[in-house]
Amino acid sequence: MNKLFIGVLITILHSSFVVAQSSKAEVLKKLDSKSSNYQEIAQNIWDFAEMGYQEEKSSVLLQKTLEKEKFTIKKGVAGIPTAFIAEYGSGSPVIAILGEYDALPGLSQKAVSHKESLGKTAGHACGHHLFGTASTAAAIAVKDWMVANKVKGTVRFYGCPAEEGGSGKVYMVREGLFDDVDIALHWHPNNANAASAGAALANKSAKFRFYGISAHAAAAPEKGRSALDGVESMNMMVNLMREHVPQESRIHYVITDGGKAPNVVPDFAEVYYYVRHNQRDVVIDIFDRLVKTAEGAALGTGTTMDYEMIGGTHELLPNLTLQKIMHDNLTEVGGITYTDEEKKFGEEISKSLNLKFDATEPMQIKPYTTEAKAFGSTDVGDVSFTVPTAGLSTATWVPGTSAHSWQAVAAGGTTIGYKAMMNAAKTLTLTAIDVFSNPDIVVKAKKELEEKRGADFKYIPLLGDRQPALDYRN
Repeated sequence: MNKLFIGVLITILHSSFVVAQSSKAEVLKKLDSKSSNYQEIAQNIWDFAEMGYQEEKSSVLLQKTLEKEKFTIKKGVAGIPTAFIAEYGSGSPVIAILGEYDALPGLSQKAVSHKESLGKTAGHACGHHLFGTASTAAAIAVKDWMVANKVKGTVRFYGCPAEEGGSGKVYMVREGLFDDVDIALHWHPNNANAASAGAALANKSAKFRFYGISAHAAAAPEKGRSALDGVESMNMMVNLMREHVPQESRIHYVITDGGKAPNVVPDFAEVYYYVRHNQRDVVIDIFDRLVKTAEGAALGTGTTMDYEMIGGTHELLPNLTLQKIMHDNLTEVGGITYTDEEKKFGEEISKSLNLKFDATEPMQIKPYTTEAKAFGSTDVGDVSFTVPTAGLSTATWVPGTSAHSWQAVAAGGTTIGYKAMMNAAKTLTLTAIDVFSNPDIVVKAKKELEEKRGADFKYIPLLGDRQPALDYRN
């Protein structure tokens, strides 16, 4: 009798496994059937090219897409007009899929293999038009799978604006919008396919504003106090300070306002700074020293100074429990194969980068590793300290292409970008299905997060209690 019962149970479990596998295949097939629709959405967002906190059209387009699929929409969350949450289902587990859609200033580019501006003020040089669209596609695909299989739980899309320096997700985390989330999934465009444990630098940014006295620069210079002198004095001291900070640190700045005419002593000047390191405590220390240089510069030039915090993000905390599952799913999905036309485009882009084009690279998946070196920053870091988080990247750009370049904008507006976008959507979908199908994954992922954060961890946003910097791109 016991043997018979065990045999029947094994048969049932085997049948369930086959059904689940078949269901996954059907979900991916449906994603493929809708790829042209998602390509059109991504193309529209690429055309909009809206900068951080200005993504009105992009946000509305994604909201409408999800609303048509029976998602409930919460608009303007965390005090940000272009931020939103789209939710389907109820109860646990709650799986969040993150989406971005902001463009970068000064990087307008046509979808061609030579540098040619579209004449706009911004461009999608980090591929967030693909990011937001693929994540939307994944959320819908997961919803379809839940409905078909009568699965309980919640899939939630987070519309996250202003990742590029605006720290949009930080305000969402601070507002408690991730407090009931069990797992968070994300991805990012890149020049290769990978789903290893990621890394990102903690970051604090601010605009330092100096105020002086205007005067005729030739006729009465002694009556003036140059705000630009304050900015340049600060910059000089910061550049001297570079010798005396940990070598992994990064400090960058741009003068956003240096005056209007050489013969007028400027009474206002502004410089925009970033400070980065792979440990947030080091970032906080360097930033505090940065403020001291600004105070000293103002004192020495007879000007006054204030500063506005613009952004602040934690480093990324990878969750290996989730990350290995993500890698296995990306491996199953695979890379992309270039057509002859895409190969020609890739060869021309590679020439502009002084590189030799290799059409086999986008077909490959990078080996899994738990070692990662951080170069950039992302507000996903704050999410990863709040909820177990995993991510991936796909080859949306020609091999060797750097983010924040005209070459990235160009490839992101072609079928190269759209193919890899759909691979990201598939990988996110499969990973979410795995989590829904196996409750133990959530338990293990949460345990890992608690161990890595430490028992005494308390989330403190690096940007403090300031309100969202909605005008930081103005």
